[in-house]
Amino acid sequence: MLRIGTVGTSPITGKLIEASKEVDDVEVVAVCSRTEKSAHAFAKKFYVERAFTDLNQMATDSEVDAVYVATPNTMHFEHVMSCLAAGKHVLCEKPLFMTGEELEQAYQEADRQGVVLLEAMRHIHAPNFKNLMESVSKVGNISSVYLHRIRYSSKYDRYLAGEINSVFSKELGGGATRDLGVYPLATCAALFGEPNSVQFTPTRLENGVDGAATIVLKYNRFHCTVMCSKISTSYNKSEIHGDQGTLMMDNVAPITSLSFTSTSGESIDVGVEDLLPNMSYELITFRDLVNRSDLRSDSYNYYRSVSRILVKILEQCES
Repeated sequence: MLRIGTVGTSPITGKLIEASKEVDDVEVVAVCSRTEKSAHAFAKKFYVERAFTDLNQMATDSEVDAVYVATPNTMHFEHVMSCLAAGKHVLCEKPLFMTGEELEQAYQEADRQGVVLLEAMRHIHAPNFKNLMESVSKVGNISSVYLHRIRYSSKYDRYLAGEINSVFSKELGGGATRDLGVYPLATCAALFGEPNSVQFTPTRLENGVDGAATIVLKYNRFHCTVMCSKISTSYNKSEIHGDQGTLMMDNVAPITSLSFTSTSGESIDVGVEDLLPNMSYELITFRDLVNRSDLRSDSYNYYRSVSRILVKILEQCES
């Protein structure tokens, strides 16, 4: 049994706890929050027995094997390093860190401790992402890629009213690119590897954070155009275009509808229906990596490579 403690009490943590109930040999046994009131309220809400207000205390608890980190982005490095130093496996929300330097330090510490450090990029672990990877060859020679994650946030209304939530705080590593843009950017990294160059065009809010952005990733023979926003909504599909046809998906995270239309107009459904909550699949990957105890496996190195490419792209967007 992989016993997980969580840090952070945002809705995403609640979704992970619910998703864990659908995964064999995984159990959330503890939660951690800054105040005793919020820790106990969160634990009670999700029927978790133990509540902490000190992350170091939870990280050194012998009844906790791993920690799920879902705190504001700029806090990830400190919290992850504390858990790794205590010898705990770590599943950390996207984006994993703010810089490549932080990423490499954390990977080195994880390797020293002999534990797994995995970025919680939920969509690349789901069945339809694997179907997407297997179906890319259907389009033939790729000519262009358009991927987006454009969803109006209710927190934007609060921002306009004067309340600065972490997702709209530059100081806490917020913004559309690091919140929603990471999904299509990670998709490009997972499918096509590291781009030759990155062009970043943000729509800045008054406090300097990007409310929306367009990012163009240049590869040898094609460009990937990525759009993200928390201040508007798109109802278009994401697409991969080639000389043999087009792959279309309703969303990049998660993909619930995936189809291929050939240049002759013939369409086929290449997607599947998820049998589990979307976040369950990243927990399955995490569990299997921990149980396998092979920190040099191809799958672990692949997920690391995606995280490395993603942080490089994000750093170029900030430069």
